Formats: sequence, structure tokens, C-alpha cells
Amino acid sequence: MARDVTDSTPIASRDALVEWLAAGCKSAGAPLLVGTEHEKIAFYSDLLAPVPYGCDGGRCGVGRLLEGVQEATGWEPIMDRDALIGLAQTDGGGAISIEPGGQFELSGAPLLDIHATDAELGAHLSALAGVAHSLGVQFLDLGASPKWSRAETPVMPKQRYKIMAAYMPKVGARGLDMMFRTATIQANLDFVSEKDMVEKVRVGLALQPLVTALFANSPFLDGKPTGRLSERSNIWLDTDADRTGMLPFAFEEGFGFERYVDYALDVPMYFVKRGDVYHDVAGASFRDLLDGRLPQLPGERAVMSDWANHLSTIFPEVRIKTYLEMRGADGGPRAHMTALPALFAGLFYDSAALDQARQLTKEWSAAARQQLREDVPSLALDATIDGRSLREIGRDVLALAEAGLKRRARVNAEGADETIYLAPLQKIVSEGRTLAQLRLEAFHGAWGGSVDGAFRDCVIPL
Repeated sequence: MARDVTDSTPIASRDALVEWLAAGCKSAGAPLLVGTEHEKIAFYSDLLAPVPYGCDGGRCGVGRLLEGVQEATGWEPIMDRDALIGLAQTDGGGAISIEPGGQFELSGAPLLDIHATDAELGAHLSALAGVAHSLGVQFLDLGASPKWSRAETPVMPKQRYKIMAAYMPKVGARGLDMMFRTATIQANLDFVSEKDMVEKVRVGLALQPLVTALFANSPFLDGKPTGRLSERSNIWLDTDADRTGMLPFAFEEGFGFERYVDYALDVPMYFVKRGDVYHDVAGASFRDLLDGRLPQLPGERAVMSDWANHLSTIFPEVRIKTYLEMRGADGGPRAHMTALPALFAGLFYDSAALDQARQLTKEWSAAARQQLREDVPSLALDATIDGRSLREIGRDVLALAEAGLKRRARVNAEGADETIYLAPLQKIVSEGRTLAQLRLEAFHGAWGGSVDGAFRDCVIPL
């Protein structure tokens, strides 16, 4: 998330929280937009070393990257006290942020189609290129940092991350790995009603293991293969059970905005932000903040920015805000950064495709969905549910998405529709090999058993 929200409107009741989510429903005739977020792991190309925030010994890092992009784009600075921690478009569109270990993230603007997403991505990489080259910095297209230990990974100067890092080991064994050593691609989609939200959440949750399989691209950690194809996804299984997972209650009768609010209210808080200060309330109840009974801040009551910020600290496979976030993909190359939003635009923004995707997944039990979620980090497309492999299911789902995109009929200047962005996923399903498997083949072959080859072959061109 690029920056925390500032909104001092008092929260009068639980109903106001429900209304806040429901306000995301797009009105009739309004365009349905797509937002794309992607994180990139930075490294010094001559040292194969991680990039810290500041300057040391004549080398400068992430802070200077941000300054350079600001100079190139004119975007507004986002500050955490005295530290530049991100940038925001002056028209309120996209933003750039840094993740805990220095992962460089573009939180893209909500856009009309994937052609616009592709153009946005090109502009972002162009703006980044000059300053990155001057600093000797490149970016890996992997979903986890392949070489450096957690101790070797830098820490960014953000107050919220300091609070999270102190809390994570109390609730899971892998939370710090998630924060400091993983990277993802995320697609954000609109809904038009509560019913539409429910259908999209159910389809999205059911299909996130397929997304993990298609985008599996994190087979290394600590300089060696982990035995899994998506170590990033595996890390999430032991991060914090209170705020992660497949949300089985979303498939129960009566699920809607109210039920999600009740779930979110029961997720422990990390912080309360007042002015420039993040107050550490990790483990506290948002319900206590609503009632003015928070022990760490006696008498302080919740405002709407507290709710928005709290929702940003919940990490299920599909997250509900005033839009929906698809969160199952590993970070990857540029083609994957447009493939993910294309997949869900095709499924979610065509009524026939959405209905058929729901029919495909509706008989899967909660236990079967959970087992699939646990199997997919290791097995990827070979994982099965109800007797079918994800490779088989992937063929069906990609066909639905392709048909949906064809019916959307959004074309670029060359007359091509959005189906062109599904090509890398179609290749993976056709060949039955994920990026992770290809990179493992390189590790055992051309790379000579060293992950250093990734710093040559798994780099995002700028």
C-alpha cells in the first residue's frame, strides 16, 4: 500500500463501516476499472547484493531511486516523518511505494483496460530506468529474493513496518520472510452491487490457488531451491492465521458486506495513526477503538482513516475494500504484470464468463479448497481438486477469460484486443511448465547449481 489514508470523520456505528464498503459499488453505466500492483526486488548488478534505503560508501539506494523517479515524473512525495517513502500521481491515480525489504512497488491507477495498464507499466519502467542505471541497480522478476538471508536484507524507514516486524514472530514463523523477502503482482477489480461482490469474491477465492500455480515463480531462498515452486505462497501459510487465508465464511449463506466487516473487526490491529505518529497497538481490538476503550490510547475513538488503514493490514487471498484485490500471484516478468489483470478482467467483467466460472467452482468444498491451497506451493499445476488437475482447470478458466475479453472488445491502436495479454498463461498451461520449473532447470543446468544465474536471466528490462 502506497500510503495510509487520512480521514478524520468519526465512526458513529458499525453500520458506517458497512456503508464504507458498500460505497464501492459502481453505479449503473459507470466504467468498471482495473488496477494493477507489482513489486520488484532491487539489487546492485555488480555486487548481486540487496539495495538499502540510504547512501553508504558512495553508493545510494532506494531513497535515491524514489528521488530520481520523482524528478522524472513530477509525482508528489509521500513522507514518513523525514523519510521519502513513496510517490503519488498529482491527479490521485497511481502511486509508488517501498515494501519492508526495499521491494519497489507501483500501485497502478484504476484504468479502463489492459492496454492502458500496459502503457502505464511502460511509462513506469521508463521513468525508473535512468536513475536505476546511474545507481547500478536492476530488478529481479522473481517472487522471492533468491540469495540473501533475512539478516542481510535491508529495512526500510517506515513506522508501520517496524510495528509489524515486532508483531509478526508472535503469530507465525514466516511473517518476516513475507515482509522482507517476497514480491507479488496484484489485480484490483470493481463490483456493481453486494450480490456482484459476493459472486466475484467466491470465484476469486476458489481460483487463487490456480493463480498461484500459473504465476509460480519463487523456487529459491537462501541461495538454494526450497523444494517448492512458489515459496512465496508457502510463506503465507505460516504468517498470521488471524488475517490470512481462504475465507471459508465467504461461501456461507448470507455472506455480504456485514459479514466481512465483522471478520475485519475481529482481526487484531497493528497501529493507530495520529498525525505523523504510528502508535503501536499490535494485537488490540478495533472494537475497543470504536468504543474508546483501547488501553494504549485511552479515550481515543476510531475515525474513518483508522478503518481504511486497518483493512490494509488484512491479507486474505482475496481482500475486500471499496474494490476487490486478487492476491495469489508471485512477482514475475513484465508479461505477467499484464496477464493477471487480463485474466480477471475477462472473468469478472463479462457476465457469462463470471457465471461459468462460478459454475465451474461452486461444488468445491471448503476442505477441498483449503487442501488445494496447501498443495499448490509445491505442486503448482499438478495439484488437484475434485479429481481434476489445475492444469486442466486452467485450460477451462483461460478459455472463459479469453471469451470474456473478446466480448469486451477493447482494442489497442493496432486493433488487437485484450486477449493478447493472456498469451504467457496459455503457454504455461499448454506446456505444463511454470516459470519456477524453467528456472529450476536453469539452476541445475546453465547456472551450474548457483542462484547467481538469476541475476542475469531473471531481470526486468528497463
